[in-house]
Amino acid sequence: MDYKFIQDLASSFDLPKDGILSRVLHKDEKLNITLFGFSPGQELSPHSAPTPALLYFLQGEADVRLGHETVHAKAGSFVYMPPMLLHGISAKAPVMMLLVQVKESDMTRNLPTK
Repeated sequence: MDYKFIQDLASSFDLPKDGILSRVLHKDEKLNITLFGFSPGQELSPHSAPTPALLYFLQGEADVRLGHETVHAKAGSFVYMPPMLLHGISAKAPVMMLLVQVKESDMTRNLPTK
């Protein structure tokens, strides 16, 4: 069985001084896990994705648009997003965030979304 172990995820990733930096931690036919770093003031414009996803904020503060609402995320914040939810991120302080995308399977394809 293949696995990946990172002793301390936050200390293994340097936040960018300017811009947005991403590092793919794992990617296969079922799952995509990416670590993002945002410098203050950086934004990921509103967009949607065809897969369910979650965000986990390891460090910093950001405003996160979720549909027509905006929430304030900080270290420890968790977000679940169903497929096709319009979302965007605006970093207010240096942000380190984990994105987990779950690729659609035959079992989840026909599940209802809210």
